[in-house]
Amino acid sequence: MPDTVITDKPLLDIKGVRQSFPKGSGEDLLVLDDINLTLRCGEIVGLLGRSGSGKSTLLRLIAGLSRPTAGTILYDGVPVRGPAPGIAMVFQTFALFPWLTVLENVAIGLEALGLPEHEIRKRALSAIDLIGLDGFESAYPKELSGGMRQRVGFARAVVVHPKIMMMDEAFSALDVLTAENLRTDFLELWSDGQLPIEAVLMVTHNIEEAVLMCDRILVFSADPGRIAREIPVALPHPRDREDPLFRELVDSIYVEMTARKPRPTVRSDRMAGTGIALLLPRVGPNTMAGLIETVAGYEGRADLPEIAKELNMEIDDLFPGADALQLLRLAETEEGDIRLTPIGRTFAEADTEDRKRLFARQILAYVPLAAHIRRVLDERPTHQAPKSRFRDELEDHMSEDYAEHTLRTVIGWGRYGEIFAYNDQLEIFSLENPT
Repeated sequence: MPDTVITDKPLLDIKGVRQSFPKGSGEDLLVLDDINLTLRCGEIVGLLGRSGSGKSTLLRLIAGLSRPTAGTILYDGVPVRGPAPGIAMVFQTFALFPWLTVLENVAIGLEALGLPEHEIRKRALSAIDLIGLDGFESAYPKELSGGMRQRVGFARAVVVHPKIMMMDEAFSALDVLTAENLRTDFLELWSDGQLPIEAVLMVTHNIEEAVLMCDRILVFSADPGRIAREIPVALPHPRDREDPLFRELVDSIYVEMTARKPRPTVRSDRMAGTGIALLLPRVGPNTMAGLIETVAGYEGRADLPEIAKELNMEIDDLFPGADALQLLRLAETEEGDIRLTPIGRTFAEADTEDRKRLFARQILAYVPLAAHIRRVLDERPTHQAPKSRFRDELEDHMSEDYAEHTLRTVIGWGRYGEIFAYNDQLEIFSLENPT
């Protein structure tokens, strides 16, 4: 930042951190692996990656809300073994107490410190004024807009004068204009040295937000979460989104995050991530169809940053859509671009019924779980099977949450392609027109 000096003094030093959780098969699901990072005084560092890459899990470990399976986390040179008083968090969902006023919501963190009542009130009012909420001290959360509620969240974090502020997608629940306004205000306060904090660690799914705010960006890969690349951002503040250097850096990150991973050469139902245990992108058919139509409007090939801007999509919406299209061989991504395959072009030009038939064909060819469900239904005299039958199989390879999300995805895809029907109330798969 212009008026903020980044020092060599490490506020946070993380070495070799791993985190795993038990899954249905009795084995462990590795969420984070070999995480090494340092956060220094005077810098904003962004953790950028897709959902499931462990970024929020890492914040919880740093905050002392849980313990890592392996590795060390040092805050100010001291191992983190529980909640650290010098670390504050701003959440995506505001996390305000609806029965408390703005002043009371901000002051509640100070009450836990045992400060005198007059000091609590003084500091709370100062934080409210600093963050742009002067005059709303007596308002309740329900009386505030989303942007104002998030400002309360920032004031509540700032009021305890933390050394480190952590943001877990702090702007993602806001509309575009409100988020931009709040980012700008925060950066101005940070640049002017008005915030009583020494460093910021932020999780984001927004590539432009990371380039706009951060001094360094750590790009996470997934399954398990690892730091794939560290990207310094040397652009001066305030940063201009239309600056060619800004756009070049954004484009390079898109290229990095959409680099194709080699597909497994062996498919086995006993291998996690292959066969029926293939993790499916959490995206619906309508999103895929809309993405295909948008790319078709660019003559079949488009720049992903342009698509993201046109559709107002963050990477957690855009990338799963692109991944799904790649999985079904409807599109390919390369060098930060998305290109429709011949089958994808056919889909874009087809009517509704032809789209469904094409979609069904691609699902049965490239989604082993969908083909497996269809095969089971075909073989059963009743042409029905409970959801639990397939969920139990998936939980041998993945966590309960992943199994549920994978099933919800295949249900949506199967319904659209009319491969099978599904009764939500009874949780039963069936064939409408058994062959």
